[in-house]
Amino acid sequence: MSTRRVAVVTGASSGIGAATARALAAQGFRVVCAARRTDRIEQLAAEIDGLAVACDVTDAESVAGLAGAVGDILHVLVNNAGGAFGSAPVESADAEQWQAMYDVNVVGLMRVTQALLPALRASGDAVLINVGSTAGRNAYETGAGYTAAKHGTKVVTQTLRLELVGEPIRVSEVAPGMVHTEEFSLVRFGGDQAKADAVYAGVPDPLMAEDVADAITWVATRPAHVNIDELVIKPRAQAAQHKVHRV
Repeated sequence: MSTRRVAVVTGASSGIGAATARALAAQGFRVVCAARRTDRIEQLAAEIDGLAVACDVTDAESVAGLAGAVGDILHVLVNNAGGAFGSAPVESADAEQWQAMYDVNVVGLMRVTQALLPALRASGDAVLINVGSTAGRNAYETGAGYTAAKHGTKVVTQTLRLELVGEPIRVSEVAPGMVHTEEFSLVRFGGDQAKADAVYAGVPDPLMAEDVADAITWVATRPAHVNIDELVIKPRAQAAQHKVHRV
């Protein structure tokens, strides 16, 4: 029987999730790579000697399957599955896009946490890390649906910390600012590459997925008595949501 500590990363098929799976594996974890795109996570799991589990966090049956695959003991859960859909002002926003963002960033996070809490508890020393965003701390025009969802991620994290105090489970949020991944903005703008590229145009050295994965892994590997409540990480070029240096 393996004595390796076990970690679950949702949304592991690309971006921050895939980078986090690699970073945790490099620290000796057996990583359960959970995402909807099985081809990608199977390739990743083979690369890092992990386990690929097809999982849609918005589907209760799918999440139950993830819990079954994980088993009785889990040391680290990284709730990374999320996303932004659309960029319309409130006046013309699409209710279905807002619902989809809330379903994945808040309800999906709750569903996975519920399913895996018994295994986290059973480890005797667990870390639950929710991937939030600077969007969960500020408002900006045309971002209301996403900022509302990520504010939800933040407050669920805070509530969990209150509810689980005294238990062997630390609860953290890692909240990145501008991270240049291959898909995030492309998904948000419905596949419009020009719009996606414009977000990062002229920004010297935005964060990369590996930078955020490094932060998540640091939080996950602190001593058992140390809880990092929240870690906000931005590129040097980003002073605030609305204040970005471009060249």
